Amino acid sequence: MPKKSPQTELSKLRQLIDYHRRRYHEDDAPEISDEAYDSLVRQLRSLEGSTDDSEGSLTTEVGGTVSEAFAKVTHTVRQWSLGNVFTPSELRDWEARLYRHLESEDVTEAQLTYVVEHKLDGLKIVLEYIDGVLVRAATRGDGVTGEDVTHTARTIDDIPDRLAHKVDITCVGEVMLSKAEFERVNLEREKAEQPLFANPRNAAAGSLRQLDPKVARSRKLSATMYDVDVFGPQDSGLSVPESQWGELQLLKQLGFVTNAHNKKAKDIAAVLDFYEIWKVKHDELQYGVDGVVIKVDAIDLQRKLGFTAKSPRYGTAFKFPAEQATSVVEAIDLQVGRTGVITPVAHLTPVLIDGSTVSRATLHNEDQIKRLDVRVGDTVILQKAGDIIPEIVEVLLPLRPAKTKPYRFPKRVEGCGGDGSIERVPGEAAYRCVTLDSDFLRRQKLYYFVSKTALNIDGVGPRIIDLLLDTGLITHHYDLFTLEVGDLKDLPGFKEKAAQNVIDAITAARTVPLQRLLIGLSIEHVGEETARLIAEHTGSLQKIQEARIEELSQIHGVGQVVAESLVLWMQDSTHKKELAQLLRHIEVTAPKKVSQKGSLSRKTMVFTGTLNTLTRDEAKALARQAGAEVASSVSKKTDYVVAGADPGSKAERAEELGVAIINEEQFRKLLGS
Repeated sequence: MPKKSPQTELSKLRQLIDYHRRRYHEDDAPEISDEAYDSLVRQLRSLEGSTDDSEGSLTTEVGGTVSEAFAKVTHTVRQWSLGNVFTPSELRDWEARLYRHLESEDVTEAQLTYVVEHKLDGLKIVLEYIDGVLVRAATRGDGVTGEDVTHTARTIDDIPDRLAHKVDITCVGEVMLSKAEFERVNLEREKAEQPLFANPRNAAAGSLRQLDPKVARSRKLSATMYDVDVFGPQDSGLSVPESQWGELQLLKQLGFVTNAHNKKAKDIAAVLDFYEIWKVKHDELQYGVDGVVIKVDAIDLQRKLGFTAKSPRYGTAFKFPAEQATSVVEAIDLQVGRTGVITPVAHLTPVLIDGSTVSRATLHNEDQIKRLDVRVGDTVILQKAGDIIPEIVEVLLPLRPAKTKPYRFPKRVEGCGGDGSIERVPGEAAYRCVTLDSDFLRRQKLYYFVSKTALNIDGVGPRIIDLLLDTGLITHHYDLFTLEVGDLKDLPGFKEKAAQNVIDAITAARTVPLQRLLIGLSIEHVGEETARLIAEHTGSLQKIQEARIEELSQIHGVGQVVAESLVLWMQDSTHKKELAQLLRHIEVTAPKKVSQKGSLSRKTMVFTGTLNTLTRDEAKALARQAGAEVASSVSKKTDYVVAGADPGSKAERAEELGVAIINEEQFRKLLGS
């Protein structure tokens, strides 16, 4: 990997963060996601060794500079930016720091309770009232000085001109745009051939920071208040709140909108319970939420805890798992699949994304590498949705080290047969092994043959397959069915009971559904869904062996590429001999007839994400029993996409095509159960 000068790397990273900070806070036109920006800041903190207490670091700057287009407002109380945590252990570390700061105060665990609510994805606003009358609204700006946006704030229905009581108060909240209003505004801008807003927060900020209040009024902004900075109760009969929870009750009494989803938490365990609920449910809300905010409830303890250079110590934001992050490409390797197809994989500096630490990302193929111009040493933006393997979506060119070289596919790859030569598949972006007789490929195919997806030989995995191959007990898949208990019981790690369990599992797999056999043969392009479609259409292995390309390609969901691959495989003399040997030991069963009169007859369905009560396979089986056709990808012919948690790109494709997206409960109603 190209060497980087630490000082050069720091300088480049600071410049890039400063650029994106200004694009976000000052121009309301972000170019990368909040998650990718957070990841860059974490990277800078790691390199600098900085913390929230570090003066003069970009990581502790609050907001952006104030625009000259607005009158400047000096805040009565300095405005801060909350720190972030990303894992339960980081949250517990934050709480441990609270106790360390409060040691001299003899604070017991019972005294330290919290208020937790949604972290709203909007623009911070500071409202100032005198005798209950709104006199000024300002943005956060750089924390000391903000922009006067009173003229646009008055157009927001959630910001009262007069309060329910004549009090002096300075309070803080968030201005937002609902998801529905965001879509409407962007549709209008698209028709007017204007640049689209990147996200609802960007749209809300752009609307509030308008010189013409009519523009802000037309966009139906909303505002939610969550903090009291200054309060003079006057003769209102109201008292100064002594807790964060009391501040929320006061704001409601005065006529402000507060978040409906907030609660008092007696300890960190209760905070985590709240977080886990909304980590799953936040996408159902009509406004953007990217985490939860936790604050110490007692105001006197808040004062004792004080502030760092950037943030209040008494509060933090626990972010939901990010679907994007940044990392560094340490190497690019080529993986050989069981069918001989070569897949490039980037090895990365480990990074937290979507709730887990990853160190690999797919690069798909040569064309994708060239399009992105990914090089070893590059800092990249990764993306992961649901259970999809992370992929690289962008290279951050300003951080590229000097003297990096474009990646070039080699002529040979270890794991292929013969001399390891590879070739590009005609008409495709993929490379594959020229010769498929290597020991590596043989093992990969056998691993897949016994897997749950194929013949499902329970308890026989890669470790046992390797042992059987290394001892010469098997060479081909059909050899598995010739084994006896006596062949196994003296192998390392085996006893008679374990040997008998393996033989019983192999015996149970002698009856094989046709589609599972097709999957287990490792035929290029023949996956789970296409195998099922072919099996259901033909009804028998003999018909598949005799089928022509033209016939198979007409099956909906199969197509020319799959048909050619299957027919050529069946015509290969080596494959014919091996299949004939296998058929001496197994019985292939025809697929069950699919109902044509069920509640989902003639409907095409796609499943994505994690369902609550069903596995993906169980849901697909129920759909087929009801007469539906299950597809693996979304097209215009798809009738329904059943989406669980973390649905990923299939749900996005459905939205683009206008395909109905339903949840598990709605799917069950369609089934009639």
